[in-house]
Parts: sequence; structure tokens; C-alpha cells
Amino acid sequence: MTKSNKYIIITFLLGCVVFLIGGYFFNDFNSGNIKELVTKFAFYQLYAFVLGYSNMMFFDYMERRSWEKSTPATIQRVVIGILGSTIITLIGLFFLRAITAIYYFNQSFSDFLGNQKWQNYQFGLWITLSIVIGFHVVFFYNRYQQNRVKEQKVIAGTASAKFDALKNQLDPHFLFNSLNVLTSLIEENPVNAQKFTTALSKVYRYVLEQKNKDLVLVDDELKFAKTYMALLKMRFEDSIIFTMPEKAQNPESKVIPLSLQLLLENAVKHNIVTASKPLKIKIYESGDNLVVENNLQVKQMVKTSSGVGLNNIKQRYQLLTDRTIKINQEPSTFAVSIPMLTKTTTIMYTQSKSELNDQYLRARNHVDELKGFYYSLITYCLVIPFLAYVNYKTFWQVQWFWFPMIGWGIGIATQAYRVFVNNGMLGKNWEKRKMEEFMRNEQTKNN
Repeated sequence: MTKSNKYIIITFLLGCVVFLIGGYFFNDFNSGNIKELVTKFAFYQLYAFVLGYSNMMFFDYMERRSWEKSTPATIQRVVIGILGSTIITLIGLFFLRAITAIYYFNQSFSDFLGNQKWQNYQFGLWITLSIVIGFHVVFFYNRYQQNRVKEQKVIAGTASAKFDALKNQLDPHFLFNSLNVLTSLIEENPVNAQKFTTALSKVYRYVLEQKNKDLVLVDDELKFAKTYMALLKMRFEDSIIFTMPEKAQNPESKVIPLSLQLLLENAVKHNIVTASKPLKIKIYESGDNLVVENNLQVKQMVKTSSGVGLNNIKQRYQLLTDRTIKINQEPSTFAVSIPMLTKTTTIMYTQSKSELNDQYLRARNHVDELKGFYYSLITYCLVIPFLAYVNYKTFWQVQWFWFPMIGWGIGIATQAYRVFVNNGMLGKNWEKRKMEEFMRNEQTKNN
């Protein structure tokens, strides 16, 4: 359905509602003349179409303009919208009344001007303004909900994209450094270079298989580290002394993939590796951490770091758990401890983190709803007395201020119920309970 057709349908429905309200106040239903009622209904539809369509177009124009996302800008947007709707409504009423008087009642334009009173515009104006205010309330509430959903999607998407970017660094990074090693071997030991090329294909298969995983078993990572160190020993031979356990004490423990390879690579990159000063690397378990330790013999001239390595491990762990890696640098040793995550602790943490996020989101949503309720209540207490005063000063015989007061009051009461009532029907915990009930039912069906 196009926007124009949608507006036509809305204006027709509004015309029907206004016809019922106007017929009740002006006793149009007591005449019993069907022809007269049809004529008045046609006039109400004409007025509703002209005023409603013009105000909707103005509302669209206001929405297409760029507005800052701030409270003052929102207030400015509402004030300009209501003032603009008031002017458009008054102008529209004037021309509609003029056309009706001249072409339907055969009056002259001067006679029409002489009969104009403020009371002639009150009904159409307050009806239009009531509808416009209602549109603003619905519009800003929907935009508020959309922004909340968009915000959560952005947070989740940012974390996912960041994690994928970190993982995608591993593939070219590993290949680049392996080719550097191969280049050195070709110059120093062509026979080992050929063996290195064959072994590299097997090692690279592990990289391709594991780099897209969040966690891998420590046993798999230890096995890969042993293979990777064998490749390095083809180049450095006895200049590297390497010790590590065959298996982890807990076969279910996990670490992030290629973490050991990055730490071993950093150790070789930043330290002197010669036959006279061999690099001693030791991998061992310490509590629930896996430690990579080496003797410290820093190179005098170190190439500029690419920024992957240790920072990559830190950032990936930050996105998975609240446990952090630990770096311990002594005068003669350098050690990095990476957390080992078991299935049990990972699930416990995930549930704890999820609960904390849910609690934070619920608390934040409640505060937002509470602020919205107080803003609505303050606005209600200011606007309704003003409308009653305008009604009293203009045309007190028709006390139209009751309509916005009652309608808006019902909205305020509904909003207060949702904010302050916890366990009642449609209370703030009702949605959560229904979702949990639905999930339990689905799980029962699947089982």
C-alpha cells in the first residue's frame, strides 16, 4: 500500500470519528433527515481529508528534515510541529468555510468575512490538534522503541564484527611469518627448507580448521604448538630448547585457537636465539592458567611490531570472558598466563554475564520508562489546565477539554500501571514471564 492510499484511508476513518463526535455535540442526529445527515457526513469527510492530508504531509516534511538526537531538538521538533499544524489547520478551515459559504450557501465573500468568529474554528482546531498530538505521541514512542532495538543490534553487531576481525588477522599473519621463516631457511639450510615446506602445509591446515572457532581444546593447542616448534627448530636447531606437557590435566579445558603459536612466535621474535645463548621456552599449567615462559634475552634491535600477537590474544579473551591474561616480567624471565576455560566455567560465566546484561537492560529500561512517565505526567498537568482555560475563555457551552483530559489521562494511567505494577496483567514482568513460559512450552514439545 502506498503512502498516499494509506493517508486517504486514515483521513476517511478520522472523518467518521469526527462526524460522530460533532453529531453528538451539535445534535445532528436528532433531525432524522437522512439526506441532511449524508450531506453533513460528506462535509465532515471533506474537512477531514483536507485538514488531515495536509497535516500528514507537513508531518512527513518535518520528519524528512535532519534533527539532532537530543532533548532540546525533540522539544523544538514538537513545538514547531504543533504550531505548524495549528497554522495549516486555521488556513485550511478558512478556505474550506469560504468555499462552502460561497458555492454551497451562495454567500458573497464580504458577507462570509463579516460572519467569521473565533468560535467557528474552535471545534475543527481542537479536533485536529488532538489528533496531531496523538500522532506525535505514537511517533516518538515508536521511534524510541526502534532506537532501543537498533542500539542493541549495534552493540551485538560491533562485538561480533570485532571478534571476526581479530580472528581474520590470524590467517595472513601466520602465513606471513611462516614465509619469513621459510625465506631464512632457504638461505641457511635448503634441505630443512624443503622439510619445512612439507610440514607447513600440515600446520596450515590446522590454522584453517581452527581459526574460525571461539575456543579449542588445550590438548589440540599443545599438539599444534609442538608441531610449530618443530618447524622453528628446523631453522634454529639447538638454539631453542623447548619443554611442554603432552596433555592437559583436564581434558575438557580450552583456550582460544592459535594462542600458543602467537606467544611462541613473540618469544622468538623479541629474543636473541643463538647457539651460545639458546632460547629456553617452557609451557606448563599453573592452576587454571596455561603459562608460556621463556628466558629473557631481548634483542638490541627489534623490528616494529605488527600489533597482532599479544594484543590479539588480549582482545579475544576480553570478548569471551572476564578473565584476563597475566604478564609477569622478571629480570631474567618473561611469562604469559592465559586462562583455561572449562565447559562448566564457560557455561557458568555465560549465564552470569547474560543475567548481568539482562539485569542491566531491565534496570535501564525501567529507568527510561520511569522518566517517560514523569515527563508525560508533568506535560499532562501543564497542558490540560491550559486547554481548560482556553475552553472557558472561548466557548464554555461546549466543554471540549474533557476529551483530551480523559483520553490522555487513560494513557497516563496505563503508563503508570506498566511502570509501577510488577506482576499484574501487562505489568513490567508480564512480558518476561510470557517469554519464559513460551520457551518452556517449546522445549517440552521438542523433547
